[in-house]
Amino acid sequence: MISRKSLKDISESRTKLIEGEGFVYLLPCEPLRNFLSNFTISFPREAGISDNYTIMPHGSVTLVLFKDTSGLHSFLFGPTTKPQRVGDIANTCSAIFIIEFQPAGFYPFSNISQKELTDKILPFSSVDDLLDQTIRRIFTNTSSVDELLPALEKFLVASIRFQYPEELSLTVKTIIQTEGIITSTELSNQAFYSSRHLNRLFNLYLGMSMKSFSRLVRINKSIQLLNESTNTLARICEKLGYYDVSHFVKDFRMVCGITPQEYRNKMSDFYSEIAKF
Repeated sequence: MISRKSLKDISESRTKLIEGEGFVYLLPCEPLRNFLSNFTISFPREAGISDNYTIMPHGSVTLVLFKDTSGLHSFLFGPTTKPQRVGDIANTCSAIFIIEFQPAGFYPFSNISQKELTDKILPFSSVDDLLDQTIRRIFTNTSSVDELLPALEKFLVASIRFQYPEELSLTVKTIIQTEGIITSTELSNQAFYSSRHLNRLFNLYLGMSMKSFSRLVRINKSIQLLNESTNTLARICEKLGYYDVSHFVKDFRMVCGITPQEYRNKMSDFYSEIAKF
């Protein structure tokens, strides 16, 4: 299995999104980028993060492998529409490996309606035992990042069962490009498919409706803006098309469980997606 030391020996050909003491975020190979957002490898130090450290909702699937004193574990976080607190678990781990999927990115590997997985945390073996066993074996039997990722990527590319329907791909990209500020009617007209048809695909591939996904994209964009101290709430509302600050605060609280100001006050206790939106 890889060690903390191997983080310093990653090939320059591998794109690093973020790196720091004991962790790195890496871009997957080109054939996987429509499906995967990034790989994360970290070696937490004891009490290195707050026990309240929380993943903000981003609507996508996350596969987490982690090693603690009882062995190696693998869990699938289904499409997330609610905050998930993970700090108390992360602080018990000696190593964590995360595969972050793009919106709708997990369905082509699983052929399972994502509506069945939304906001659930499941042992990965109960979702797909073959994928679980193979990924565990690759993770266990490789000793460096440069060994781990090519072997894993080769397996994942071979495990893609089908591509996205074109109308789904177009609609997801449009929602992200417009930062969630677009109506279902506009999306339907642009894709030349009915809202009913598109919502059926969204529920199957993403585990939520077009409206719900648009809200998550909009909120994730607001989190990016909140991370910049120069942005006032009024400025963020204007940029994201909210009627006024009270509507923005209500929307933010509904998705994140806290107000924008509470997020800002304790920003280090939260993780927001870096490579999807």
